[in-house]
Amino acid sequence: MVLGALFGAAVGAAPSASAQSNGVGSTPAMGWSSWSYIRHDPTAANIEAQANALKSSGLSAAGYVYVNVDDFWYDCPGSQGPDVDAYGRWVTNTTSFPSSSSGENGIAVVADYVHSLGLKFGLYVTPGISDQAVSQNTPILGTSYTADEIADGTSEANYNCGGMQGIDYSKPGAQTFIDSWADEFASWGVDYLKLDGVGDSDVGDVQAWSAALAQSGRAIHFELSNSLDIANASTWAQYSNGWRTGGDIECYCGSDSSGNPQPLTDWGNVQGRFAQVAQWQPYGGPGAFNDYDSIEFGDGSTVDGLSTAEGQSQLGLWAMAASPLLLGIDLTKLNSTELADLTNTAVVAVDQDGVDARRIVSNVNQQAFAKTEPNGDVILGLFNYNGSASQTVTVSLAAAGITGSATATNVWTGASAGTLSGTYSVTLGAGASQLLKLVPVAATSGSTTYQAASSANTLAGGAATAGCNSCLGGQKVGYVGDGGTLTFNNVQASTAGNYEVQLTYLDGTSGIVGRSATITVNGTAVETLAFTPTGSFANPGTVTVSLPLKAGANTIELSDASAYAPDFAAATVPTAPTTSSTTYLAAASANTLAGGAVVQSCSACTGGEKVGFVGNGSGTLTFNGVSATNAGVYPVQVVYCDGTSGTTGRSATFTVNGVVVQTNVFTPTGGFSTPGTVTAYLPLKAGANTVEISNGSAYAPDFNAIVVNQ
Repeated sequence: MVLGALFGAAVGAAPSASAQSNGVGSTPAMGWSSWSYIRHDPTAANIEAQANALKSSGLSAAGYVYVNVDDFWYDCPGSQGPDVDAYGRWVTNTTSFPSSSSGENGIAVVADYVHSLGLKFGLYVTPGISDQAVSQNTPILGTSYTADEIADGTSEANYNCGGMQGIDYSKPGAQTFIDSWADEFASWGVDYLKLDGVGDSDVGDVQAWSAALAQSGRAIHFELSNSLDIANASTWAQYSNGWRTGGDIECYCGSDSSGNPQPLTDWGNVQGRFAQVAQWQPYGGPGAFNDYDSIEFGDGSTVDGLSTAEGQSQLGLWAMAASPLLLGIDLTKLNSTELADLTNTAVVAVDQDGVDARRIVSNVNQQAFAKTEPNGDVILGLFNYNGSASQTVTVSLAAAGITGSATATNVWTGASAGTLSGTYSVTLGAGASQLLKLVPVAATSGSTTYQAASSANTLAGGAATAGCNSCLGGQKVGYVGDGGTLTFNNVQASTAGNYEVQLTYLDGTSGIVGRSATITVNGTAVETLAFTPTGSFANPGTVTVSLPLKAGANTIELSDASAYAPDFAAATVPTAPTTSSTTYLAAASANTLAGGAVVQSCSACTGGEKVGFVGNGSGTLTFNGVSATNAGVYPVQVVYCDGTSGTTGRSATFTVNGVVVQTNVFTPTGGFSTPGTVTAYLPLKAGANTVEISNGSAYAPDFNAIVVNQ
């Protein structure tokens, strides 16, 4: 290839910490929550009625097992904060949740009933300690310390009651106070705890509650809410089973004649989740999942606010994202058609695989996400973001992970969608979607995948296999580098040549530059590749590198002499080599620049120039005369510069021969004069092609070149 991968130093030490490990949360939670419909009026009677409906409707048999009581279960007399018991803990509202005749706490009574149905029970709390506990100077159970000794006087978020203040966890008795509260919840039979009002300043509360629940003797799912900071994603994953990525899904836009919320939400609130799913994709996984809030679908459009198509799209997007499926509807008034959708076993299975889908198309109203199952199947989700008009969504199957052809099945209906290859298009009604299961056809796949954990490979110097639920075959190889090596043996090539080899790797390094690895082919070091972080060591990503293979069997060794490399899951080798690669410089006079796009100097770029100011509505860069020998989908290496701060960079839409193909979200390169590369899969016709790069609403990255391999 004319333009190689960037070189870089390795970063970090051994593979990072795993997600919260408390015996629960290995798959996304499923059930029902009181907030959306019951809001501020939970009672023993209406919670038990919802639990009954969850059971009798067949929802529990489909996996919806949690019955979660949200806010307003406790006494709140006013701004002085929740009422407290003798040890400073919230007091149950006995009017709404009366104690049993034997004196059992009213929350425990409801939990017992929920458990009698074979279901699980959840409860709600917020960080800190009540002002009442501080003013009363309540003792901390089992200690000589008191509430005023651990309170720090700062205000804590309690959205509806107020009157909470922070806890100084450096003070003796602080952790013990949270332990005593967790022990009480465990004694009541709580199986799920939502900690609401969590911000960056509440990391101490998250850690304390995580430790307290762990020592309680009961396996309790621990969920954080809401609008958590993505910059602290690794912290949320370490100490909880899930976290709300945004605000409430409810629209708070009306009520029925009885004062019940109606509608619960609207399509606009669902639309806001598409970007969140794309941004948070690297951070969710078994034990700790991204939570996009309640499913508001199942009571009919008048009540829940979503048409059937929109409700299916909400459920489908949540399933693609492996989000908790917690229903917010009135389970006593289920719509039979939508109930069938909620219990669709194939759709639920897409959610329960625990794999977060990556966004591969984002062209304003056309959205597409894809994820690869552990067995190699690909789930493709295509969505019409537009709530008022039909849209045609087009996607490159290569971008979804299908390099050849695949048999397609409609996930919702189970019907065959034929054999697909190249690009796929579907026209969807307003707010509608399609989920497809794609099974690669071995004879036409065009590539061979070699799993890193295969016994045919050689591991040396500390490299070792490890479990990886989101990896093909359920395993990966870690501790490569720092002396450890992974060698793929017997990698077959039909003829000698340069092959576009796709490496599947996992890199949880924070920042924009990840670890590096040296690639040695048949005993000769070919290059050192700097990897882009994938978000965690449980989340796979891919990179394509051109490697010289000889005809027959080859060895590909991955190593790093001084530091740890990423973990590796697989190497995918095409059946044919790249016969040639052609570089098209963005600043070439043969191209067309319009709407403000201009040539700029760039000393680190090939040719010393780049094209900037692409996008922002009108700026476009069009590569003219891009040549292809035959019609097909080609791997095109895009060389770009993106100085955006954070983990998510700018985006750009690729239009080939007048047809919008896909929108790529780029990874920041560290500066607008620092080039990086990404591979786009573009459908080219035989002969000359035009490739236009644009962004209809904001600036795209700057561009140096595209390299077409064929």
